[in-house]
Amino acid sequence: MQTFDPGTVCVVPFPYVERPVRKRRPCVVVGAPAASLELYWMTMITSRANDPWPGDVVVSDLDAAGLPHPSVVRTAKIATVEAAALAPIGTLVPADWSDVLAAVSANLPAAQIQ
Repeated sequence: MQTFDPGTVCVVPFPYVERPVRKRRPCVVVGAPAASLELYWMTMITSRANDPWPGDVVVSDLDAAGLPHPSVVRTAKIATVEAAALAPIGTLVPADWSDVLAAVSANLPAAQIQ
């Protein structure tokens, strides 16, 4: 099984909450709930042209991330994706990754996870 480090940008069939479809889109690995399950937690990446949401993190280095257009990590949209569906395309630079971790932590405070 191929493993993916947090901060890796991949293209995945990301599920939508608001409609019953999946669209292949870029996402960033934020964690693995259990390596033996071969699942990864991903946050969606979307175009900066979309209306901003609280917790969005601007991708500052598009080339490193493998992205063709100005984009943001939408940290409020998290999905669990099977490892076999991940196609890596790049990596977030350390400053962006740090901002993503802070935003995800703000969305999922430890006190709420019990």
